Amino acid sequence: MLTVHHLGISQSDRIVWLCEELAIPFELARYDRDPVTRLAPSAYKALHPSGTAPVITDGALTLAESGAIIDYIVARYGDGRLTLKADHPDFARFLYWYHFANGSLMPCMMMLMDGGGMAAIMQDRAGRSLAALEAHFAEGHQWLAGEDFTVADIMTMFPLTTMRAFITLDLSPYPNLRAYLRRVAERPAFQIARAKADPDLQVPLD
Repeated sequence: MLTVHHLGISQSDRIVWLCEELAIPFELARYDRDPVTRLAPSAYKALHPSGTAPVITDGALTLAESGAIIDYIVARYGDGRLTLKADHPDFARFLYWYHFANGSLMPCMMMLMDGGGMAAIMQDRAGRSLAALEAHFAEGHQWLAGEDFTVADIMTMFPLTTMRAFITLDLSPYPNLRAYLRRVAERPAFQIARAKADPDLQVPLD
């Protein structure tokens, strides 16, 4: 049985949401952060050598890393749903935004958390990333891959919502991006996943 090991207020909320979007059976094992340090408990860190969320287990398999887990679940249980095939006209756009969240947006936002010497550079980079998202939606696209909701959207929502529990992120200059967040929040699978993963977390959408 596929088990999603969910650390509260973490990237593992993506995996809970993915399973709900695909409507596949899974078990949810929930772990709470330390109330003082806000770090993962030792039981979660022991799941995988990375010590980070997300982690899944599936029989004898233990797998970490958001992208790897999403690729595994989509291929193993999702029949390729929520992705685009190579001959789709929006395939390259899909690939870009799918890797954008953890390749570009997340690293600069993580560095904003410590307020160190790179903060000013990362603030500029985060601003350019948000501007790119705003421009994409200003062109009339419904989702990141165009007209198809995909795992690119699942990857990108975390830094724009849940991660704001740790950093200040002003989205007021980006009306099209905020409209996109509201569209996502209306998806039934998103709402179900939130209720299961982090029922007490208020998701900021603007």
